[in-house]
Amino acid sequence: MSHPNLPMTEVLAVADCWQREPDSEAVIQRAVAAAAESVDEDVADAEVAVMLTDDAGIRTLNSNWRGIDKPTNVLSFPALQPEGEWKVGDAPRMLGDIAIAYETMRREADEEHKPFDHHLSHLAVHGFLHLIGYDHENDADAEEMEALETQILAHLGIPDPYADRAGTH
Repeated sequence: MSHPNLPMTEVLAVADCWQREPDSEAVIQRAVAAAAESVDEDVADAEVAVMLTDDAGIRTLNSNWRGIDKPTNVLSFPALQPEGEWKVGDAPRMLGDIAIAYETMRREADEEHKPFDHHLSHLAVHGFLHLIGYDHENDADAEEMEALETQILAHLGIPDPYADRAGTH
């Protein structure tokens, strides 16, 4: 069965700590595919780059791009889209980049008693949704995004990541 709405997802580990989790690339590929299949956005023939970094790397990104000088779990950088419609034969559309920090993600998974792969899937889905325009800047948008994340993760057999938290974004 073909999946026409799947973007090409490239995963690049730039920090050695990710070697402790050799299945991370496959986990991310499945999560992004599940997210792409669950949204109305046309992401066929598009590209997503996922950088697996460490706290130092993501802290630098967070400081440079958001002015927040501390590590975070995931950052998304949507690509600027060219004017006009994409046509077959054009270079692939770049949806953007996602960066995920190992230490912060590992600590959160441990503190929340979640399997590493479940939390990684959640952050990959969360990052992908940001690339296609979802955000959580206000309560209504946060509720919509969290509901969609929960639905996508359920397709992967992952429990609601927000079940134990009241409205945390």
